[in-house]
Amino acid sequence: MNYIFLGMPGSGKGTQAEALAEKFNIPIISTGNCFRKHIKNETELGLQVKDILEKGDLVPDEITFEMMKKEIETMDISNGLILDGYPRSIKQAELLKEFLKIDIVLNIELSEDQVLLRIGGRRTCKCGETYHIKFNPPQKEGICDKCGKELYIRDDSKEETIKNRLQVYKEQTAPLIDFYKEQIINIDGNPPIPEVTEEISKKLEINN
Repeated sequence: MNYIFLGMPGSGKGTQAEALAEKFNIPIISTGNCFRKHIKNETELGLQVKDILEKGDLVPDEITFEMMKKEIETMDISNGLILDGYPRSIKQAELLKEFLKIDIVLNIELSEDQVLLRIGGRRTCKCGETYHIKFNPPQKEGICDKCGKELYIRDDSKEETIKNRLQVYKEQTAPLIDFYKEQIINIDGNPPIPEVTEEISKKLEINN
C-alpha cells in the first residue's frame, strides 16, 4: 500500500507518517527532509531551493518531482511507501500519477489558529536542539537546556512566513483534497499526538 499524508503546515504530518511507517515497517520519504539534506550538503539543488523555502514558497514542481523520483528509486518499496508532504500541487500529483500508484491519502485537518500556535511557538538553538514555548519549553526561557546558548526563531517559523505558507497551501495544495477524493481519509489533527495516531489506525482498519 502506498500512502500520502496531506495537511496544513504544522498539522503533524511528519510525526504521524513516522508512526505509520514504523507500524507497517515501510519506508517514508519527506520532501522537507530531502531538501534539508541537499541544503546542508550545499548541493546544486540545495543552493537553488534554500531561498525559496525560507520565504515559505513552493519549489517548482518539476525540480521537486525529479528529486523525489530519484530518492524513491533508491528504496525498497515492494511492501509500500509513505509520502510525507508530497505532492503539494495538482501538477506534482499528475507527475506522480505516472510514476506511482497511490492507495490511501490521509488528510490531517487543523485550524489556522492551531497552525500559528504550533509553528510560531517553535524555538531553535544553533546546537540543533529544538523547543516549543508551550509544548516543550526550555527550563530557562529563551535559553537552550543543552548548551546554554540563546534560542532563536527560524525564518520559516515567523508569523509573516507562516501566513504566507498557509496562503500557498490554500491556493496550491488544498485542491489535492478533491484530486484524491476517491482515496482520501480525513483525520482530526487537533487532539494530542497519541489520539491522532489511534484515530488513523482505526480508520485504516476500517478501510483495509
